[in-house]
Amino acid sequence: MTQAPVRRVQRAAGFDAEAHASVAIVGAGACGLTAALMLHDAGIDCVVLERDAQPSGSTALSSGFIPAPGTRVQRLLGIADSAERFAADIQAKAHRHAAPALVRAYTEAIGPALDALQARHGLDWVLLDGFLYPGHGVHRMHALPQKTGAALMAALQSAAGNAGIPVLTQALVETLWLDDADRVTGLAYRRPDGREERLACDALLLACNGFGGNTAMVRELLPEMAEAAFGGHVGNDGSAILWGRALGARLRDLGGYQGHGSWVTPQGALMSWAVMMEGGVQLNREGGRFHDETQGYSEAAVKVLAQPGGIAWNVFDAPLLALAREFSDFREAEAAGALRRCDTVAELAACIGCEAAALQATLDALRSIGPQPDGRVFRRGLSAPYYAVKVTGALFHTQGGLDVAPDMRVLREDGTPLPNLLAAGGAAGGVSGDAVWGYLSGNGLLSAVAGGAIAARTAAGLIGKDKT
Repeated sequence: MTQAPVRRVQRAAGFDAEAHASVAIVGAGACGLTAALMLHDAGIDCVVLERDAQPSGSTALSSGFIPAPGTRVQRLLGIADSAERFAADIQAKAHRHAAPALVRAYTEAIGPALDALQARHGLDWVLLDGFLYPGHGVHRMHALPQKTGAALMAALQSAAGNAGIPVLTQALVETLWLDDADRVTGLAYRRPDGREERLACDALLLACNGFGGNTAMVRELLPEMAEAAFGGHVGNDGSAILWGRALGARLRDLGGYQGHGSWVTPQGALMSWAVMMEGGVQLNREGGRFHDETQGYSEAAVKVLAQPGGIAWNVFDAPLLALAREFSDFREAEAAGALRRCDTVAELAACIGCEAAALQATLDALRSIGPQPDGRVFRRGLSAPYYAVKVTGALFHTQGGLDVAPDMRVLREDGTPLPNLLAAGGAAGGVSGDAVWGYLSGNGLLSAVAGGAIAARTAAGLIGKDKT
């Protein structure tokens, strides 16, 4: 993680720029590209500015799974779901700390957004119906057939290219320009050679991610994760919050974040939590379980970090190994030497570094009828050969940011919206509440894709009003 660069806000009655776009979008991740595609469909020109040479961001590092109700794919499989049911699952996981208006906006927008991306831009969704992710009451997790965030990014970039949407890479936005009425008039961005260029716009969308890569902000706002591994993208530098503070914008849920309790170490890869949900366990160096793994992988990060050395072992057996191998991240970790095979309890104990008797007692307890002391119920025990992967807890993505109205316009401290400044995805406060346990699987890409679609609709309306 690195310190955030300086982000500035300038005010002036006029703004001279080399070029103009109806809508400028800062960030070419899932949020920014979804917004750009929806604007294109509405006949509104836009320019996407991306700091990196190759767009990737948090989306490329994610699993690429997007939860959505009422989609064409769900209907074809006969799965009954609704925005209301999805909203109830989000609020249950967040202990009702998620902003109700945003929950409603996202759950209503995400299904139509995925259907539009499929129908208009060729993103061929499949539904993950082999298991339920923590907190979801029905199968609603969508992915591309490759089941990776990198594939999702590649598909969105390809769609943007086919639509002729300009995406300026290596364009680091540093300064936002506003007039005396708080209306954004343009921005300035830095090229790799140090040259500054300017772009005028009629509306601006911040889709530039969170602050997980900013060491100082993490220490200030998420002290419990200050020493955790960071599994996100370095572009998460807190730019949106820095601009928001300079503008007097309201911030929300800065204590919310997505952690992950299954960050493979030392290889630095993600292991799917599906293995835990289907019967795998996490053991500490004493060979004991220390939490109910089915509660969620986000809060598991804190639980794992609290163990001796901040380390745990994911332990599972052959049927669960077959499930794990369905995910490319696991296959890559296995290829890098992360997987240990142990034919006996004694070998597994030696791998973990615990007493064989203590480990045997833990494994025997999995076969008991009824709930474990932590409430988890196992359908079956684990059988030899056993497999183990060493993991730690990691910070993946922050869930707090600029407070936004349901139409994605950024709010001032007094709750009134700025005229033409929008934020979505990681730049905005999400729907995970204000703590790690509030993160429901897929909330990050939910807010990115749904927020991008809503922001595009709002921006198109603003542009239309300006032209009348």
